[in-house]
Amino acid sequence: MKIKELSVFFPAYNEEANIKATVEKAAGILPKIAKKWEMIVVNDGSKDKTGEIVERLIEKNKKIRMITHSPNRGYGGALQSGLYNACYEWIAYTDADGQFDFSEITNFIEKQRQTKADLVIGYYLKRQVPFFRIWGSKIWQLAVFLLFGLKIRDIDCGFKLIRRQVIEQIPKLEAERGPFISSELLIKAKKMRFKIVELGVRHYPRQAGAATGASLKVIFSGLSDLLKLRKKLNAV
Repeated sequence: MKIKELSVFFPAYNEEANIKATVEKAAGILPKIAKKWEMIVVNDGSKDKTGEIVERLIEKNKKIRMITHSPNRGYGGALQSGLYNACYEWIAYTDADGQFDFSEITNFIEKQRQTKADLVIGYYLKRQVPFFRIWGSKIWQLAVFLLFGLKIRDIDCGFKLIRRQVIEQIPKLEAERGPFISSELLIKAKKMRFKIVELGVRHYPRQAGAATGASLKVIFSGLSDLLKLRKKLNAV
């Protein structure tokens, strides 16, 4: 049974080695699972050939479009562009680097049908990143729990399925840089009593390119945003 409508987007920064395979795989799966669908690549100021590769893919498939940032806005800015430009009832996103298997989107759709959730969010069954990044995420999740009471296995897992109504009704997302954007989304959704369920997803080693976003500057920026959000929500 197909989902009625689905928008899918991929945030991409310097992913020339991965973006073609990611887009083509999703384009082969989407017609099988959705009656109406679109795909968006958010080219976040890439300095390589990511944009050129996507333009060639768009020529072959008009259901694909690209949003280009210039200059780079960061992961939060890329997620905002994808979420606020998606047209359909359900929105899914995952990373463009090929570390997730997009075919697992069928598990997300089935989980939503079983639970009637508004957000189905992935958690890593085994995360393929350096040890220090795993512990950094655990510390971050503890901070979010202590400040907001949000208990999630993997706040920052980059594979989610979201009812568009959630994005339309929660206060506008503001985070641009840092690990804060996913936390902001879930904190605001929880506060408005949208139903969140979790689903385990496989994670694969990166085959090409380099991950970004794990610097101390980025982490401290995110912590600053967390404290600002807590103050703002307490004032409401």
